[in-house]
Amino acid sequence: MNKFRFFKTTMPITRKADYYLGCLNGSVFIDFNSSKDNRIYLRRISFDGYGCCQLENFENKLNNEDSKIFIKEITREVINQNVTEKLVKKLIKMNAFQIWSDALEEYKLIEK
Repeated sequence: MNKFRFFKTTMPITRKADYYLGCLNGSVFIDFNSSKDNRIYLRRISFDGYGCCQLENFENKLNNEDSKIFIKEITREVINQNVTEKLVKKLIKMNAFQIWSDALEEYKLIEK
């Protein structure tokens, strides 16, 4: 693991979300929101060479335990790469039906 090198980042006010991560040297940016019951879901993901993929279905969220772990990691000074990768890939897999499969495969964010 650790090949993605996730980092916390910010986005312009026009790209609203609760949490932002970048990875792969800034080639991919992923936006997350927290639901009313504090469960994390994927809001959008942008890929160099593909653009920004806006998700429209927000029903597939991390469970309560994984959401707590995600929030703990993203609020730490230094995020744990292994834990973050596992949770991000889990969310991507749950929502792959609404993300460009060629981009996911190119950036190796999902297993074939």
